Amino acid sequence: MRVIINGAAGAMGRELHKLLDLGEQNGCVAALVDVQGGEGIDTDFSQIDAPADVVIDFSFHTATGNAVAYALAHKLPLVVGTTGHTPLEQEEILNAAKEIPVFYTGNMSLGIAVLCKLTQDALRFFPQADVEILEVHHNRKADAPSGTALMLAKAVQAVRPNATIHCGRSGQCKRTKEEIGISSLRLGNVVGIHEVHISTGTQSLTLKHEAHDRSLFAQGALQAASFLLGKAPGRYDMEQLVSQ
Repeated sequence: MRVIINGAAGAMGRELHKLLDLGEQNGCVAALVDVQGGEGIDTDFSQIDAPADVVIDFSFHTATGNAVAYALAHKLPLVVGTTGHTPLEQEEILNAAKEIPVFYTGNMSLGIAVLCKLTQDALRFFPQADVEILEVHHNRKADAPSGTALMLAKAVQAVRPNATIHCGRSGQCKRTKEEIGISSLRLGNVVGIHEVHISTGTQSLTLKHEAHDRSLFAQGALQAASFLLGKAPGRYDMEQLVSQ
């Protein structure tokens, strides 16, 4: 599996490069792309002159469009590991899925996929419980709430169609029964912590996932890339990967 990495100079791009050098998922690097450049890194997709099987994007939300355009032009599967996209950027990614297989998820962790499933299972037992999500990340993370927190909130909405997402609290903002509260913390070098708090008033249940090393996201992206090979055009996510 020959992989083009978009965002190769970033933390996740470097992790992905490292795993490919080790032969993870029988993969190898086809090309490295990053607007920052660097040794052996192309600054633009037009500079790529190598065959590839898949594109993996771990860039910044404004740079994902370049990966989308290249994947579409060359009919390559695309894995999007970047988060924080605007509605227009999301639309561009989802439109691409009409022509190529696109793996697009808020988190590349298998553990988070399990957390989403456990949350839904718990809420079937506690249909009237309050739900609050807490996410903690390092102080360099640009977007809030995290894509993973939104992924968890949408998992709640799948079993509670009337639920609404409420990000942060300030001033006079009494919570409603329908809302899913999301709170964000940014501090130190925390890789990622996500907690789902479920409370009925008489008892509480807390479900938690903690990432200890960024390599788990790179491993997930490579699993997703391997999963996409040979797939028909469409949007795929972690739920489909873990249920195959």
